[in-house]
Amino acid sequence: MGLEVVILAPGQDLASLVDAAVAAGADALGMAGGDGSLAVVAAAAAAYGIPFVCVPAGTRNHFALDVGVDRRDLIGALGAFADAVERQIDVAEVNGRVFLNNASLGIYGEAVRSPAYRDAKVRTLLQTAAEVMGPSAAAPALRLIDDLDHEHRNLALVLVSNNPYALERPLAAGTRPTLGSGQLGVIVIDAPGDSPIAPGRAWTAPCLEVTGPAAVHAGIDGEAVDLSPPLRFAIRPAALRVRIAARHARRPAFGAPVPPGFTPPH
Repeated sequence: MGLEVVILAPGQDLASLVDAAVAAGADALGMAGGDGSLAVVAAAAAAYGIPFVCVPAGTRNHFALDVGVDRRDLIGALGAFADAVERQIDVAEVNGRVFLNNASLGIYGEAVRSPAYRDAKVRTLLQTAAEVMGPSAAAPALRLIDDLDHEHRNLALVLVSNNPYALERPLAAGTRPTLGSGQLGVIVIDAPGDSPIAPGRAWTAPCLEVTGPAAVHAGIDGEAVDLSPPLRFAIRPAALRVRIAARHARRPAFGAPVPPGFTPPH
């Protein structure tokens, strides 16, 4: 197909390889990998103003699902480099780091640090929840103000997503009905106090600030990361041009078509 393929070997820095590819004249960037690797390449594509191609070669391929790429057709996804439809979608960021799906603090942020997480995600999450939310455990020292000006001081979970997830029918839970709303999705679950039920809340916002201890353990697109507070989340509307193979573009698409004369933000 005339594509130049760069193999990411153990110990290599993906961001540096991407910068080198752009410097060599790449007019589009694609990544075959998981969501964490996709986010690194997508961030570069947005910064350089060139199209991005998602090749769903990861474990879950959440971004591929929501952007409209057929996760069962890895080879067909390469058609985005030839016969393709281009769409314009939002990306989110925390302290300048771009993410395509979500950033999680608290239970999930702790769970992704466990070596057992990738092999047994549900079991590890449950074990971490028991440790974080158990009666003798200290909840992560996270604080934020929600859309009703209510301060949450003892949070078990904070999930900030690039556009909100569908939490109720008729849309399938765990997916995002759009990647072009210009809004972050925010879900918080308070650690239980005297009540056996941990209250939670979900809302949307263009930005969010979370304060915490010196180092906050986070999961960003499934990757374990330490963040320095305060954590400043923001949405970057229409920041990424995504190319999707024409054969996949017939599937439900959540990004808006690129308008004529569109110049992506840098």
